[in-house]
Amino acid sequence: MKIGFMVNHIQTEEVGYTTTRLAMTAVNRGHEVWYIQADDFLYASDEKVYATGYGHPKAGYKTLKNFLADIQAKKPFTQRICVSDLDVLMLRSDPSNEDLRPWARDVGIQFGRLATRHGVIVVNDPNGLSRAMNKMYLQTFPEEVRPPTIITRCKSEIRAFAKEMNSAIVVKPLQGSGGKGVFLVRSGDMSNLNQIVEGVARDGYLIAQQYMPEAAAGDTRLFVMNGLPLRYKGRYAAFRRVSSGEDLRSNLHVGGKKVRAEVTPEMLHVVEMVRPKLVKDGMFLVGLDIVGGRLMEINVFSPGGLGSAQSFEGVNFSIPVIEALERKSQYMAFYRRNFDNSEMNTL
Repeated sequence: MKIGFMVNHIQTEEVGYTTTRLAMTAVNRGHEVWYIQADDFLYASDEKVYATGYGHPKAGYKTLKNFLADIQAKKPFTQRICVSDLDVLMLRSDPSNEDLRPWARDVGIQFGRLATRHGVIVVNDPNGLSRAMNKMYLQTFPEEVRPPTIITRCKSEIRAFAKEMNSAIVVKPLQGSGGKGVFLVRSGDMSNLNQIVEGVARDGYLIAQQYMPEAAAGDTRLFVMNGLPLRYKGRYAAFRRVSSGEDLRSNLHVGGKKVRAEVTPEMLHVVEMVRPKLVKDGMFLVGLDIVGGRLMEINVFSPGGLGSAQSFEGVNFSIPVIEALERKSQYMAFYRRNFDNSEMNTL
């Protein structure tokens, strides 16, 4: 199987990233693996997609560190590849990391669409990803599984919403992730609400959500693959993130710590409620962030944390992900491309 992993930039990849784990697993299973950067695509006059591919000079890697070192070497193994001849293109770039290169936010989506015309399986589906470019995507899922929310730039609307909820609310930007620009406004103390709204609104629309008291104990990242909870050898791919001290945000990049998660029937119900739309939108691999039986965020672009789940559950969750891609490649060959890309994503 020929598989490409599209990332923001190779030099910003890290040993612990899920992409690194998936790519090394694929290499060690005998597949031809290429990294592709956001600025290395070419749509040529023959109507095919090409790219500079960063490859691996050998197989049988024992450590993620050695694998990534070869990819990031000063003189890496590179080659012009025909993306249209790949079996699978996995889009693993994060639009929220492209503040300085806004043109790069949807590069994978645009070139991924072109690749699907040649029978390349592109995961997650580019058309589905285009519908999920900001947090408004969450509002397309059943009301039962998400917290009460408004999306606005108006201070008075947010103040009225806080009074209606009669509880603390969370204010954050509509665009972006990683815990940046997230604020907790406590019930009865809205003295700095205007300043918060003005600050967040500088970057566009903002979201106000009812604060879930259960968030004090952290949130659970649960992976979903092919519309079902990712499970391997009887273990769920999940972990819990706990905020540090008074910091509302449990995201690991802002001081949160990770602990083992207990996957409850309540969480599995959330998965069942969101499954139809994830399947419809062609979302192969997704990270759900769940608090108190409510879905707080859906990471469809570059869900991370498989290594954290592995550290607690003792199984390599990269294996079932690559195995699923192997099956999809076989399906595509057997059925001679009779399935569209969105359908193939969740078969």
